[in-house]
Amino acid sequence: MATSTSCGEAAELLSPHNVRGLLDSVDAFLFDCDGVIWKGDTLIDGVSQTLDLLRSKGKKLVFVTNNSTKSRRQYSKKFHSLGISDEIFSSSFAAAMYLKVSNFPQDKKVYVIGGEGILEELQLAGYTSLGGPEDGKKLVDLQANSLFDDKIVGAVVVGLDPYINYYKLQYGTLCIRENPQCLFIATNRDAVGHMTSSQEWPGAGCMVAAVCGSTERQPIVVGKPSTFMMDFLLQK
Repeated sequence: MATSTSCGEAAELLSPHNVRGLLDSVDAFLFDCDGVIWKGDTLIDGVSQTLDLLRSKGKKLVFVTNNSTKSRRQYSKKFHSLGISDEIFSSSFAAAMYLKVSNFPQDKKVYVIGGEGILEELQLAGYTSLGGPEDGKKLVDLQANSLFDDKIVGAVVVGLDPYINYYKLQYGTLCIRENPQCLFIATNRDAVGHMTSSQEWPGAGCMVAAVCGSTERQPIVVGKPSTFMMDFLLQK
């Protein structure tokens, strides 16, 4: 039995016979995490057995997530808490690596509309960042030139941000619009995410869309399904 894919090609459903063929022909498997490995903090049924089978066959397993709220170190803790060993690549890490391979100057700062995961990965890559959860507490003073005072911000990274507010949107907007050659980087453009086991929640794409609207700019997207993350993984 076959089903049609979005590309118009026939996708053959797995059977005991073609599973063996798949395992014989593939050396590495890349897995999404949210909604594939887990929902919220709940492991999806059958995941552990499947991963154990693949490891027993000597397959390389790589986990790729667009959720930028955690760093690789923080995701490692989550994997271990669910009884899974890991090799994890997150969109927060992808943002830091994009700056690295683009030779982004170390003396430039990065403004973050997003979570601690982005801040930690930027620090590990040697970059100074501003914003993040701390700016979620700040209020806008609506006076001319009262908000924006950091002209050495050379990049704005936007990801999933539970603490999004008007202050962050305005600061990021001013950096992109007023700093020459300021980069606008999005961890991903997912409209929703599986933050809990039973519901979908607004994703990073909502925050990215707000900055697109205020800056009239399109971002460099580094997470799935961008070619940057896939090319980086292939090099690994």
